[in-house]
Amino acid sequence: MRRDPDGLLTYEYLANHIGECGPGEIDALIDNMERVDLSGQFLASAARYLNAIDPAGYCPAIRRLVAGAIDKDREHKYLPDLMHGLYGADCLDRVAELCAADDNFRRIYKRLYPVNII
Repeated sequence: MRRDPDGLLTYEYLANHIGECGPGEIDALIDNMERVDLSGQFLASAARYLNAIDPAGYCPAIRRLVAGAIDKDREHKYLPDLMHGLYGADCLDRVAELCAADDNFRRIYKRLYPVNII
């Protein structure tokens, strides 16, 4: 994946080979995306993809992808869809509960709504 300039090739590889990837390979793919995805677009997409397939089974990878997307998405282009995609359309009705239970939700919420007190 050294030829991947922005994370798209790595994301496509993950999506096309998910049934063949073991945990070590998924970690290596995430390492690559963290290195080359400057905007967080493909980190966020990969998190949503793995969450749609098996949220419990891919929980560590999803957490890591979300943390990377939060760090990279400085313009907040992908965080709103990521938040609603992972935590549900009603997540803003459950802010206190989700912030207490999930550090990544708290971080996303804080980035998107910095003036609101949690």
